[in-house]
Amino acid sequence: MRQRRTGTWHLQDEDLRAYAGGGLAGPLLWSAEAHLGACADCRDRLTAAADPRLAEAGWARVDAALDAPVPGPVERLLLLLGVPDHTARLLAATHALRLSWLVAVALTLAMTATIARLADPMVFLASAPLLPLLGVAVSFGPGIDPTYEMALVAPIQSFRLLLLRCVAVVSTTTVLCALASLAMPDAGFRAAGWFLPSLALTVLTLLLAPRFGTVVAACAVGAGWICLVAAAAGALFTAAGQSGVAVAVLLAAAALARRAAAFDTTRLFPRTTPRRFR
Repeated sequence: MRQRRTGTWHLQDEDLRAYAGGGLAGPLLWSAEAHLGACADCRDRLTAAADPRLAEAGWARVDAALDAPVPGPVERLLLLLGVPDHTARLLAATHALRLSWLVAVALTLAMTATIARLADPMVFLASAPLLPLLGVAVSFGPGIDPTYEMALVAPIQSFRLLLLRCVAVVSTTTVLCALASLAMPDAGFRAAGWFLPSLALTVLTLLLAPRFGTVVAACAVGAGWICLVAAAAGALFTAAGQSGVAVAVLLAAAALARRAAAFDTTRLFPRTTPRRFR
């Protein structure tokens, strides 16, 4: 630093240039920053000595930070769990993970569990597996996913994104269903008979999604489940019936793993590719 006639200290020109270029180290860096905050003369000299592109880049970073969307509670939770930011944003956009959707599911489960307790546990066992299908139906696809176009160009495969969203939907629904099952203590272990069917219906929906889309696939699987319950409700929730459902889950999961590439090659789940101009 240098001293002028007024008795005040000012930064030397070489220190200003080093500060502007990021080459000034502490403790001189800290003294320079403290002095610049109080000295308008040195700030003017710094502006003249610094590259104008540095200021433009700084303002660009400020604008980007101000315009960046504020992460919601779901996205913040995913980031805390170590999920990459772009994946967390795509997951947080899922309709079935929004608070309004979860509240609606919780109220539906509470009403269904109450009716089942007063009437027949079969009401709850037949209805609970259908709830994840609603979330899967709106998880991914054109016209229903607000981030569909962004997901197509994101560094993540369509199958992986849909699978992650379905896992998140099934996980949250499973927790809510488990809590609702506590309202039927008299049913014993039978009150958990909804779990394997919910997995089976979800995997079957994913298996049909590349051909028909998530909405049509979920509606078809849900209708099939209702018909199955109407025809064999008593057998589905026995030990033999649950074993059969578990085998169906494993077979459907194996078939889904073999069809993973179909999510990136079909008409309903296209991947964007560079266009060729003639």
